[in-house]
Amino acid sequence: MDTVVARIGRAHGLRGEVTVQLHTDNPQERLVSGATYAVAGLPHRPGPAEGPGQPRQPGQPGQTDQPAPSELTIETVRVHNGTWLLAFAGYADRSAAESLRGGRLLMASPQDETDGWYESELVGLAVFDPSGARVGTVTGLQIGAAQDRLEVALTDGRTGLVPFVEALVPVLDVAGGCVVIDAPDGLFDLDSRG
Repeated sequence: MDTVVARIGRAHGLRGEVTVQLHTDNPQERLVSGATYAVAGLPHRPGPAEGPGQPRQPGQPGQTDQPAPSELTIETVRVHNGTWLLAFAGYADRSAAESLRGGRLLMASPQDETDGWYESELVGLAVFDPSGARVGTVTGLQIGAAQDRLEVALTDGRTGLVPFVEALVPVLDVAGGCVVIDAPDGLFDLDSRG
């Protein structure tokens, strides 16, 4: 099964950079110039622009629609104000970069890979606290701009949201069907106000 490393966001600037939403704990190792990733989630779209500021339009003379790319190679990487920005080979301007929006960068998952998960793998996992007491069941994964959150149906009928970070989710055993959440006091009470 493939692991999502990052989700491509909107174009940034005019030189083909895009924002990315991280789905890995090791972006410094995974997102490097020259790295090539399979890409999923892109519909059939016009290909990259021929030149700066010249987006390809379907039906224009001499231009044809191209299938969505099956892989992308990272050309440049930088972090600007805490946001990761990538540029891909062959996507040199804003219009071309925008055509990649919504795509997911994938890598093959070795058996012990644990830094990326599909929502379908998480839904239904039993949730326990560090002492072993049952807390609830995972019902979803909310993708956030800064971090993802596990949605948990608590045993008392409420719904809780837990930042999906190692400090709060120290154990994730998909094969064993469970997850341990080390939630600070009051975390679930915050979610129930309103």
